[in-house]
Amino acid sequence: MGGLLDEVYERLRRTGPEFDGWLSNHGPMAADALLRLGPDSEVHVHRWVDRYLERLEDAPTARCPISAGSWPEVLGDASRLGDWLAFFDRELAERPWPDVLATWWPRLLPGAVAAATHGLIRTGHAVRALREEETAPRVSELAQALGYWAARWQPVPGDMPPRGARAPGPALDALPVLGGIGDVRRRLADLGARPDWAPALAGLAPVPAAEVPAALDALVDAAVVRYGRWAHGSPVMLVHAATAPRAAALVLPSLPLDLWPPTFRAAWVTSAAITAAYRPAGALPEPPSGLDPAEATEAAVRSGDEHAVKFAEVAGESAARGVPTAVGTAQRAAELIGRTGG
Repeated sequence: MGGLLDEVYERLRRTGPEFDGWLSNHGPMAADALLRLGPDSEVHVHRWVDRYLERLEDAPTARCPISAGSWPEVLGDASRLGDWLAFFDRELAERPWPDVLATWWPRLLPGAVAAATHGLIRTGHAVRALREEETAPRVSELAQALGYWAARWQPVPGDMPPRGARAPGPALDALPVLGGIGDVRRRLADLGARPDWAPALAGLAPVPAAEVPAALDALVDAAVVRYGRWAHGSPVMLVHAATAPRAAALVLPSLPLDLWPPTFRAAWVTSAAITAAYRPAGALPEPPSGLDPAEATEAAVRSGDEHAVKFAEVAGESAARGVPTAVGTAQRAAELIGRTGG
């Protein structure tokens, strides 16, 4: 898989992190997930990339260099996207990638909902690939991911540290139902104005550092289960309630232990924000249990949709951890996303 993933990264290198305005370039993330869905998936990757490239735009050019002293002033300034991409190209050319990650992870975490969580998710895929094998295309991909995250950095309003007693599942259930309209920025602003939002966030039980890996898995599993119930609220956006904390889990082994608790907190806040912003008031029946994982994978690949593919990989991991409806949820995701056109 390694050589093929690097080929994909090289093919996508000239493209920018966004296209058609705010739409995120899912190419590197979806191709990585597609390659991991099974031995037959390699056949589909270049064909999928061929089609996806037609939608993308060239990367923005750098205009004014960002320095080690000026970065706080331009964090979250999307007009400096080209400058942020160039900044992280320089950073990763001068220092080992784990050092750059350890420096910038705590700076970026408070804005993990950036670009509807895609800065975090793209970083998670890049770090996993680098941990498996360090190559120039993978280092370059991490630079793109971190630069995108920094340019779109956005905090969640009303952020509160966990201090309650709820496990991830009940904590997600206890979130307010926004019932909002508009894009993710509008919905997050509306969420921050609700008096019941911050207390619901704080209702999650705090987690000691040593328990963060298991807690992240539990959060991902809970979000996968609830996607099966709430996906009709927004089949695409609610995918990220699971894929964002899963991306944080992918990065965790490359972080020092003291960064594990803030990583879990950011993953929770991000998953909770997407859930509350898009979940519907009513629930669908639970997806069936006992389905063949190969059928769900095939449905995701057949859909050709990047969100269905990424969710299939994450739901497959939940199924392996014993979540009985995870495969059925992945199949539901492929069907609903395919029906709405992605």
